[in-house]
Amino acid sequence: MRAVLIVVAVLALIGFVAVSIVLPNMAGSEAREAAAALIAGTDAAKQQIEAAAKKSGNLTGSGGSVKLAARSDPKFGELKWVVESNGVVRGWNERNAIEISLTPQLQGGKLDWACRGYPITAMPPSCGGR
Repeated sequence: MRAVLIVVAVLALIGFVAVSIVLPNMAGSEAREAAAALIAGTDAAKQQIEAAAKKSGNLTGSGGSVKLAARSDPKFGELKWVVESNGVVRGWNERNAIEISLTPQLQGGKLDWACRGYPITAMPPSCGGR
């Protein structure tokens, strides 16, 4: 009888370790991949915003006509973006609960992008992650 209880206790411990350590790390990996896909999906909009900002010399209205269609990914679910008139690009993925914001900064005719995202643990270093 004691041997059965010991086996059950060991199996319960293994299950606890799997649930508390292994599964969150797997979910974190998928969120990091989804964040990378979300950031990569902004490339076309960034190019259009950059062209408009360089042409006018400022960011005002640079994102006004830029649209990014939502994309359904079999692994990550739906990836969505919105472009604000000032060129800020925001994106999110509900399945992995991640959000990004890319803010353009025009200085001396050169456009740089500041990227921030949430949660930080899912973001690459170029977007405020660790």
